[in-house]
Amino acid sequence: MKHHPLQRLRVYDAEAIAQYYKYRPWLTLWRSIVAIWYFAGFILGLQIDKWTGQTEKRKLKRAVQLRTILTRLGPTYIKVGQALSTRPDLIRKDFLEELVKLQDQLPPFSTTEAFNILETELQQPIEAIYRELSPQPVAAASLGQVYKGRLHSGEEVAVKIQRPNLIPVITLDLALIRWCAGWLAPWLPLNLGHDLTLIVDEFGTKLFEEIDYLNEGRNAEKFATNFRDHPLIKIPVIYWRHSSKRVLTLEWIHGFKLTDTQQIEKNGLDTDTLITIGVTAGLQQLLEHGFFHADPHPGNLFALPPQCPVDGDRSPGKWFQGGRMAFIDFGMMDQLDELTKETLVDAVVHLINKDYVELAGDFVQLGFLTPETDIMPIVPALEAVLGDMMGESVRDFNFKTITDRFSELMYDYPFRVPAKFALIIRSLVTQEGIALSLNPNFKIVDVAYPYVSRRLLTGESPRLRRRLIEVLFKGGRFRWDRLEEMIAIARSDHSFDLLPTAQLGLNYLLSEEGKFLRSQLLLALTEDDRLHTEEVRRLWNLIKEDIEPSQLFNVALGALANFSREGAAALIPSMATFKS
Repeated sequence: MKHHPLQRLRVYDAEAIAQYYKYRPWLTLWRSIVAIWYFAGFILGLQIDKWTGQTEKRKLKRAVQLRTILTRLGPTYIKVGQALSTRPDLIRKDFLEELVKLQDQLPPFSTTEAFNILETELQQPIEAIYRELSPQPVAAASLGQVYKGRLHSGEEVAVKIQRPNLIPVITLDLALIRWCAGWLAPWLPLNLGHDLTLIVDEFGTKLFEEIDYLNEGRNAEKFATNFRDHPLIKIPVIYWRHSSKRVLTLEWIHGFKLTDTQQIEKNGLDTDTLITIGVTAGLQQLLEHGFFHADPHPGNLFALPPQCPVDGDRSPGKWFQGGRMAFIDFGMMDQLDELTKETLVDAVVHLINKDYVELAGDFVQLGFLTPETDIMPIVPALEAVLGDMMGESVRDFNFKTITDRFSELMYDYPFRVPAKFALIIRSLVTQEGIALSLNPNFKIVDVAYPYVSRRLLTGESPRLRRRLIEVLFKGGRFRWDRLEEMIAIARSDHSFDLLPTAQLGLNYLLSEEGKFLRSQLLLALTEDDRLHTEEVRRLWNLIKEDIEPSQLFNVALGALANFSREGAAALIPSMATFKS
């Protein structure tokens, strides 16, 4: 089989792609004619709507027309539409809502062609690799299709085979889109704050990562390592001996799509349990591991029935009656660096504290605003958009509402959505949509708040302990109500154990690092020239069901046992200062 010259590209290279098509104008000309034919009709329709004053009446029709055009133009444009569905800085709101519906299902290509690719890639006849392989694909998407098989060693597997000629199709479209972006950028009324071609390059980089199945396999194993201690999360095993850049053989998942409510009910699964697993796993990916699944659409999330045992243990006592969740398809992943994770936690803390000036600074740090942006005119707008989010309507909070509100700010202020956060937004909104399809009354904060509160209260790292102090102190005053609220919220998560948290808290309080907090707590207890016994009593009433006095004594004893003489000496001066 003759390989396309660009097949040798390991990663996206805009210059190499442009150079290749520069000397093949007949290819770019024909593809341009096809694309122009589709988009000219769409643009003309928009103009006619404007001339006849029917823009508002026909906006839904035009949004559907755009989605249909992208689907007909094939894999690259489907992926472009999916990427644009998270870019309120580029696409108007009514189009965004329609682009979210873009599915990447396309008609399957011939099995004969698929099996030829498989044998060429793995350099073995099919019979030597698989004992069985389904004659027809069980699923077909924009980039490849999947067959069900069985290895000679007995394992059931999914065999993912990439579409033929995908590199030529994708690179040609990327070259044309990039050329158009460079030509159109000066004429577009958008506050992008950067070159439009960079957005195309960001997209091209992620698309090239997605079509490299070896990269997908590595992503799956990294994801599995992050969740190795989470028995409710399942990640398929990769069979490396039977995988290549265009073929991926992985463990077959015995489950059903998370949106298949009929099967969920039939198998006796608890929808709220599945939602909780999904939301908590999403928060762990962003705030703990920093490595997140950027494409969690319904086809990539499976519910596993309750009779499905823990891997390697088939004893009935190990079954999970509420069910488990499996993630598949790790082509679109991204990594957050430590600074970004810290800034995200900062943003959550500043949002809780309603510190909108600091929050605007976080947006600069995260790349939503450029460093030279004057943030002061933006602060009132942020307060208007987010002001009621932490108040009376906190239980009605959802990511879709916030995304919609932010999209209204994009044209008035110089916001842009960095590529990394476009993926995060897509991930959060999609997971929330799945959760609401399972239970329309589900409140995402019922899971998210206990998780965040638990993370802050346990304070496993200095970073989290600093954020906890920021939440508990406002304007130099200790917020007793905040501490009560956080403990109450954390206790609503049944997996939260207050006793180890108390142990951690005491250890920290008696450490050198906790010196500042010790002095602040002593001041807080006598704030306004009175002992705050009422606040302490309320706290005790809140936790006394979870902690018996004898247990608390043992915790204190353990903390004091770890407390060195140097620590005691350090504590005495702060007490002396307090008494004076």
